[in-house]
Amino acid sequence: MNDIEKLGFDEWFQDKIETEKLNGFKAARVICVNKNSFIVSNGVNDIYAELTGKYLFNSDSVLDFPTVGDWVYVQLFDDDSLAIIHDILPRKSLLKRKTSGKKIEYQLIAANIDTAIIMQSLDNNYNLRRLERYLVMINESHITPVIFLSKSDLLSADEIEKRKNDILKIMPEIKIEAFSNNNLEDVERIKTYFTPAKTFCLLGSSGVGKTTLLNNLIHEELYKTRPIREKDGRGKHTTTRRELVVLENGSIVVDNPGMRELGIISAESGLDNTFDEIAELSDRCRYADCTHTVESGCAVLKGIEDGIISNERYQNYIKMYKESSYHEMSYLEKRQKDKKFGKFMHNYFKNKNDDK
Repeated sequence: MNDIEKLGFDEWFQDKIETEKLNGFKAARVICVNKNSFIVSNGVNDIYAELTGKYLFNSDSVLDFPTVGDWVYVQLFDDDSLAIIHDILPRKSLLKRKTSGKKIEYQLIAANIDTAIIMQSLDNNYNLRRLERYLVMINESHITPVIFLSKSDLLSADEIEKRKNDILKIMPEIKIEAFSNNNLEDVERIKTYFTPAKTFCLLGSSGVGKTTLLNNLIHEELYKTRPIREKDGRGKHTTTRRELVVLENGSIVVDNPGMRELGIISAESGLDNTFDEIAELSDRCRYADCTHTVESGCAVLKGIEDGIISNERYQNYIKMYKESSYHEMSYLEKRQKDKKFGKFMHNYFKNKNDDK
């Protein structure tokens, strides 16, 4: 296995690479994103990197910019201590969400993820509705989800089993693992989930134990941990930036800051895959454009009456469906305005130059 293969450069990327671009360029993986710069790795060295001016000029949206996990074409300078990013290789997958707050824009979480691990702790953090929201985001990106339930020492074996069964009712085939970061045997069992040369992403709220788990996996106190607040059980942000690390066994992990907001934009396939029983019933509705809210002949509403769908799950689906549709419409309107403004400025400068 060569150096970049150790970072997850498999046959899928080998088939996508443009060989003519390798004349003077090399493939590297983005392992850290700062505000205006990046850290990339070629499997041997971590290298400070920046985007070319041309790249910045030609980028239309946030989706065009590199994120953690991306493979990029770079030109190396100063004895391989500086990299200039010229382009991104095609992405196998892309985890993204709506930015927090009122702004309607994407925030990139990580690219080229094979397995996304949702961590919830078995205390105040455990929440099925929030879990569904994470699953929508992951399923939209066609990434395999796995669920880790941390702080298993807080509950009895019977209580833990009940929580697992509640999850399996909504996602019957998903893998679930309950563990305690304080139990060495549990940590060793968790390690078996991490496959060499595959990329994993840790997702979850602050305070669920992501950073402690990562420290346990790398056998170092490399990342600081902070206590959760007793008042509401919420954690403080320990991880402040997204970062890619390679574990001892060769598996690759992206750690993420805790997420309190998880807005979604345009997540139709993610919703259908997460709420598959609702998607299946919707095909039987009398009207093709049924909103599943008030229509007569709605198979989804009938499913609630018959107990096929829980009211809580239905309400969460409707909430996310409306949110996704509204954000998608707002985003498209924003993009159209941006394009009109860009065209206006292009014509303005063109006419200005013609008048000279």
